[in-house]
Amino acid sequence: MPLLVIASVVGYTLLLGLVSWRLLGVPVGWIRTFLVSLVLATGGGAVMRPVAEALGVVVDQDGAVLEPSNQGLAAAVLLLIYAWGIALGLGVLVILEALVPTGTVPSLTRFLRDLPARRRRSKRYARIVALAVRHGLGGFLSSRARTDLGDQAPQVARSLREAMTEAGVTYVKLGQMIATRPDLVGEAFARELGQLQSDVPAEPWEVVRATLVAELGRPPEEVFAHVEPEPLAAASVGQVHRATLLDGTAVVLKVQRSDAQAQVSADLDIVLRLARWLDRVTDWGHSMDVRTLAEGFATSLTEELDYRTELANMAAVAEATRATREGVTVRVPTAYSQLSGPRLLVMEEVRGAPVSRARDRLDSMPGARRADLAQALLGSVLRQVLGTGVFHADLHAGNVFLADDGSLVLLDLGSVGRLDAAGRGGIGRLLLAVDRRDSIAATDALLEVLDRGPGLDDQRLEREVGALISRVGHLGSTGSAGLFPDLFSMVVRHGLSVPPQIAAVFRALGALEGTLRQIDPAADLGTASRASGREFAREQLTPDALRGTLEEQVARMLPLLQRLPRRVDALAEALHRGELSVNVRLLADARDRSFVTGLVQQLTMTLLAGACAIAGIMLVVSDTGPALAPDLLLYPLLGATLFLFGFVLAARALVLVFRRTALPERGRRRR
Repeated sequence: MPLLVIASVVGYTLLLGLVSWRLLGVPVGWIRTFLVSLVLATGGGAVMRPVAEALGVVVDQDGAVLEPSNQGLAAAVLLLIYAWGIALGLGVLVILEALVPTGTVPSLTRFLRDLPARRRRSKRYARIVALAVRHGLGGFLSSRARTDLGDQAPQVARSLREAMTEAGVTYVKLGQMIATRPDLVGEAFARELGQLQSDVPAEPWEVVRATLVAELGRPPEEVFAHVEPEPLAAASVGQVHRATLLDGTAVVLKVQRSDAQAQVSADLDIVLRLARWLDRVTDWGHSMDVRTLAEGFATSLTEELDYRTELANMAAVAEATRATREGVTVRVPTAYSQLSGPRLLVMEEVRGAPVSRARDRLDSMPGARRADLAQALLGSVLRQVLGTGVFHADLHAGNVFLADDGSLVLLDLGSVGRLDAAGRGGIGRLLLAVDRRDSIAATDALLEVLDRGPGLDDQRLEREVGALISRVGHLGSTGSAGLFPDLFSMVVRHGLSVPPQIAAVFRALGALEGTLRQIDPAADLGTASRASGREFAREQLTPDALRGTLEEQVARMLPLLQRLPRRVDALAEALHRGELSVNVRLLADARDRSFVTGLVQQLTMTLLAGACAIAGIMLVVSDTGPALAPDLLLYPLLGATLFLFGFVLAARALVLVFRRTALPERGRRRR
């Protein structure tokens, strides 16, 4: 390649990168800039040579000037041609940026750096697809798959459960989350995926012992007098072993699976990528906000993998489970923090069995005792939700332990919801309004804890809430059994956005309802929740509670009350002097000013681009004017210059259009 072409390519590349950043405000990739510059440099020489010869500038094959003539005019024209080359390259880059924005295609260094991860991800993709095909789910990977399964739903749900069990930790947890949403997936899938909570193969003792050594920093024989190699239970993330401390205290060890961290990290990467893709290309994915759901699931699962988080959750939930109701104690086991770590949790041993495996023992109990157990569990959960705001968010039947002493013990606190004071008050007022059959108060409480969607019909929502409350009141326990699923379906139907902390409450109550039914088939979550709502309201109306609330409100309003006399005096003085006025500032919001400024800027730039282009075309086609050279007139030269300005301004206007349409779309997806 001649030296002149190399210099031209380098010059074009640097100028295009600088102009695109400074003039258009668009940072483009250097690879595409280099390729466009290469085309311009090779094609520009073919254009410049005849023009230079027409101007009397004769050059040899190496680019040396042999016979310079009228150097000023020649330099100006060649500079104009060079500028037009930059402008054409700029236009090509703008078009490429609109079609394939910078960053959508990975750079070469990024591609090579991510190559090992891409290979691992591809293998995982292939394994997941192979599992789906082997279990008869291959047809559902297509976007045209049927969603109405009819009688085939139980069979498909069973195949999905088997595939998720074999896929590993992440998909087991994903199935458990889906099982708590029968309002979205149907009863068949919720019932079948609920079985993912047990019957997971255990890891060999050699692998478990290696984890214990890594977490304790020493052999387990120096800490425990005995550890049983056979696990008591095996879950998707960890498994539980019975052990004895050196002082003879019976404990259990919750040990995380050795491959849990790596497998979850790889699978969450796939889940998040898939959610972003669905949110971007499908209407249903964006309407369901699958990206936010996936990110929330990823955050929850990541926290669950750190047993130190569960240790802190146990202490927080224990604050709300110290009371005894109906002669039944609901509590969490005592943990040994000094022996616990990120992948090991040591806690007291509780003799008994989980509710999911205590059917025979429950069947032998009197009905009144089973009702007391169910009521005590529900009361404890509602006290967690309405009282402290820290509650167990995954109370399926495998996480509620029926101890030999008759108490209920809450296990596996890796998934915990947190509710602020406003949310707790709103949920409490909602339960109280349902109990009083007050549709207006219930609707207000719903709108207080949920985010109002666009075009919400308040009257229609209030009528449906009233109809639901009336059905619950007249049908008794039969009608109120579907209170929370029906309420959640109504919320989704009206386009109300459910904040993550409120969604955690619905998910916890959804999982709890199945557990209550296993404890007491006659248990009614709706009726019992209403009763707990009344009790919560009574607790808030006690003298001590009222005094505490009043003190809090007074402390909050005291600064305002102290400033109020001075402000009232200033208003009265201004009114007396006739100087009281109201100032209304248009476009006070910075976002409004930015919007109007952008529109004016875009309109001005478009008008200037159009004017320059029209004037340039009129001058280019003109055959009059003074001659600067034998074949070069002044007016066409000025026209080419004006058209160059119009071209650059038009490119800038296009960039503004692209950016103004892309920014609202990104904002909409973040919301």
